[in-house]
This record gives sequence, C-alpha cells and structure tokens, in this order.
Amino acid sequence: MKRRSLLTMIPAASALLGLRSRAEETVPSPKPAAFSIAVQCWSLKKFTLWEAIEMSAAAGADGVEIFAGQRIGGPIGDIVLDPSLADAHIATLLEHAAKHEIKPLNFGVVAISKEEAEARKTFDFAKKLGLYGVTTESIGSIDILEKLAKEYDIKVCFHNHPKPTLLWHPDRISKALEGRDARLGFCADVGHWATSGLEPLEVIRKIAPRVLAFHMKDREAVGRPTHDRPFGTGVIDQAAILDEVRKHGFAGNVTIEYEHNWDHNVPEIAQCVGFLRAYSKMRA
Repeated sequence: MKRRSLLTMIPAASALLGLRSRAEETVPSPKPAAFSIAVQCWSLKKFTLWEAIEMSAAAGADGVEIFAGQRIGGPIGDIVLDPSLADAHIATLLEHAAKHEIKPLNFGVVAISKEEAEARKTFDFAKKLGLYGVTTESIGSIDILEKLAKEYDIKVCFHNHPKPTLLWHPDRISKALEGRDARLGFCADVGHWATSGLEPLEVIRKIAPRVLAFHMKDREAVGRPTHDRPFGTGVIDQAAILDEVRKHGFAGNVTIEYEHNWDHNVPEIAQCVGFLRAYSKMRA
C-alpha cells in the first residue's frame, strides 16, 4: 500500500488523535517529526481570539497563527489584536495560551511598511509574543524586512494568495529571495496554489529549501476554486509535500487554515491535526 493511500485512511478517525488526552501514556510515543502543528485563527474568525485559543487546544494543536483585527475577548474584551496592544494585555493573552498549552507562532498575514520605524512596531510586537515569524505579502518592503529579521532573529514568511494577486506565482517570491538571509522564505499556501492551477507538490519541489512555514490545506481539485477539506480527503498530497521540505531540514510550523464551515469547523480542524500527528509518528 502506498504511503499516501495509508494516510488517506486516517482522517475519519483522526479527530480522536487530535483531541488531546492529558492522561499519561503507558507506551512512549516515537519522536515526532520536527514541526509545530498550528491553527490559523482566521479559520475561527467568527469567534474571539480567546475562544480561538481554546478551540485550537481542543482540536489538539500546538499553537496558533494570530491575525490583526480579531477581537480578543476574555478579560480583555472588545479590544482587537494589533501591534499596539498594551504589554499588560499581551501578558494576559500569553497566560491564557499557556494555560491551554498553546503557543502563538506567527502573526499574519500582515502588511509591513517600508519605513523602518513603522515596520519595527510589528517586530517589537512579535518579539514580545515570542513568535517564530511574521507572515506577509509586503515584498516591496524586503530590504527593511531582511534588516529586522536579522536584528530580531524572527522569520519573515512570504505568503501567496490566488492569482491575480501579486505573489500568486512562486517565481515572484523566489526571485526576490535570491541572495537574501535564510530567515526570509515562504509561507506556502498550498490551497491557493491549487486554486491558481499550480500543482502544490511540484511547486514545493522547486522551493523546498526556502519554505519556513505553511498554510496547509486540502482541496477537491487543482485549477478551480474549491473549499477546504479535511487533510487526506482531497487531491493535495500533504505527506509528500512534508517529506520534500523535511529533506531540507524544515522545522517550522504547519498551520492549518480551514476556510469552510465557519461556525462548526473544529471537528474538521481536529481531523487535520490528527492527520499531521499520524504523519509525524509514521515518519519519526
């Protein structure tokens, strides 16, 4: 049986794997593949960030990618997430995430200015949160982004939306990254490539050394818009994609962005988490 076909059997039962058990395991687990499993909070945009953290934990994730403009909720109330968020609120938010064993990993997709003083606000915010990276499409700001990535030791992950947006084709990002610091790379949105008519695995084979993070999706078809599906039930070969980037030492975050069934998608997100955990154990 091919690995792909074995993994496609997993999602129907994988919610059970994804819903994290706090009980001690009697049999030690194998060392997992070296990446974090996160939920893009945009998947839970109808809820507060406070709730999204709790829901991501319930789905079995390790972390979240946060985005600007989401109402924070909880004791912070109607204040929305923004780089100007007060330090006291950041501390409260981090405490809530830690309580649920969730780590904020990336911030985006966020526009970042060419002006250093303005761009620095995003990096200061990311540093306070202890983030792995910022996710952006501000390719025109690449000079200042490279400078600040080095200074703050924070990854800059260039994201792609479908065509005809500026960065829909990976060659545009690849060309901009030539000769740049290794902290600059791709946030590979494989679903958007599929919508744009690009075969995601073929793209990954060309850019794998510069992939720093994913917006991971599965889709019904390549070449036309289709909604997100639980991993392993569509045409995108997540296992082969992860195999490819791991050949080049990928150890970033695989962020589940599930833009469908907005009011009730936690079980589907849990299936995606379960798929990734099963993959991780099989490749350990």
